[in-house]
Amino acid sequence: MAYAIEGATGPWEVVVGLEVHAQVISESKLFSGSSAAFGAEPNTHVSFIDAGFPGMLPVINRACVAQAVRTGLGLNAEIHKVSRFDRKNYFYADMPQGYQISQFEHPIVGTGIVEVELSDGSVKRIGVTRLHLEQDAGKSLHDQHPTKTFVDLNRSGVPLMEIVSEPDIRSPEEAGAYLRKLRSILRYLGTCDGNMEEGSMRADVNVSVRKAGEPYRTRCEVKNVNSIRFVMQAIEAEAARQVEVWESGGEVKQETRLFDPNRGVTRSMRSKEDAHDYRYFPEPDLLPLVLEQNWIDALKAALPELPDAKKARFRSEYGLTAYDAAVLVAEKATADFFEAVAKGRDPKIAANWVTGDFFAALNRTGKTIETSPVSAANLGALLDLMANNTINGRIAKDVFEAMVETGKDPAEIVEEKGLKQVTDTGAIDAAVDAIIAANADKVAEYRSGKDKLFGFFVGQTMKAMGGKGNPALINETLKRRLS
Repeated sequence: MAYAIEGATGPWEVVVGLEVHAQVISESKLFSGSSAAFGAEPNTHVSFIDAGFPGMLPVINRACVAQAVRTGLGLNAEIHKVSRFDRKNYFYADMPQGYQISQFEHPIVGTGIVEVELSDGSVKRIGVTRLHLEQDAGKSLHDQHPTKTFVDLNRSGVPLMEIVSEPDIRSPEEAGAYLRKLRSILRYLGTCDGNMEEGSMRADVNVSVRKAGEPYRTRCEVKNVNSIRFVMQAIEAEAARQVEVWESGGEVKQETRLFDPNRGVTRSMRSKEDAHDYRYFPEPDLLPLVLEQNWIDALKAALPELPDAKKARFRSEYGLTAYDAAVLVAEKATADFFEAVAKGRDPKIAANWVTGDFFAALNRTGKTIETSPVSAANLGALLDLMANNTINGRIAKDVFEAMVETGKDPAEIVEEKGLKQVTDTGAIDAAVDAIIAANADKVAEYRSGKDKLFGFFVGQTMKAMGGKGNPALINETLKRRLS
């Protein structure tokens, strides 16, 4: 069932396009040698170019160009061998040049495709219109003084990729899936860290509504949304508002709006500018950007394995389900961790432990894979202890919890706590005989046809052996004795 907003006149289709601003991973800024690192003291990463001093000339950062091309290749997009920078003229207090150097008519990357998987298992192809490079503005700080606004220019000139989608998105779920997939691709490529909390990835959300079969109606842009959850909520709120406007006989005006996550509504920010309002013209201080095909080919040859290819390989090489493969490849760090655990071991058992106990422990302790007390090598060693019958599956759970608490090697924990599995058939025989002797009534019931009591005998024997008995040997001995 397609997503729709139900109004008084029936269902309305939602049409969404996203403009994602992704900060390029780079040591320095797009047109200056200043550091692009996040979190420094205000105005400490600022050159004369970033501060807009007269006569200062921009110099293009070759590494940023390479990152944009690698991103375009990762999006299966067209790479333009000739592109151009333009001046986008508007005034912000935190943009000292009085204009932004961006790309307008001739972006570095053209059309591409992002494939997303939805909750019902279907795959949706969402078009990418373009990717262009531009510099970020600084930051106005309104909470430092009761009557004054402070300006921090550390972000001024930081390199951004603006990735513009086609208006192919038809629901909040599709928007969320697109952003998660895009962030995953950027992180695999190492071109943007995708950290929305720090502002290194944020989205402008273009929303309109229409009746089935109609041409597009007027859209509004919800500006600078900084989490995937808020993007999805903003689409719902803005679509519902527009339906209400149209159904009450009004007309949606093209404008820029802001999303208020506390109230779950969008509010007007300013009337929407068009390209002519920015008075674009070619940047006079920069020559057109000309790329050589062999340089593009070298970048393409060095690309890492991306999420879709890795997912297909995990399914074919490791025999994983589509769901497990999708979960494991969503983040590169998770995929790498899984492969380290699965190497030379049963991959399905490895996947179950990584997506089950390991993920649960990370959630419970608030850790990430990078800060986890349980390394891939140690989790793999735990699986080895089960495979060689040193411990059984139940004891493995206890050992894992001790690993989470202490960060110790599993073999060390097993030795310290005396948890080695009992595989001595004499000890197992004695324990089974004692349980059978103590439960003569249940033995009679079992032998008269109550097969389900078998689990009772297994549990009692395991309990008598402190959980250390070998389950396979216990089952085998019980079957023999009870028959």
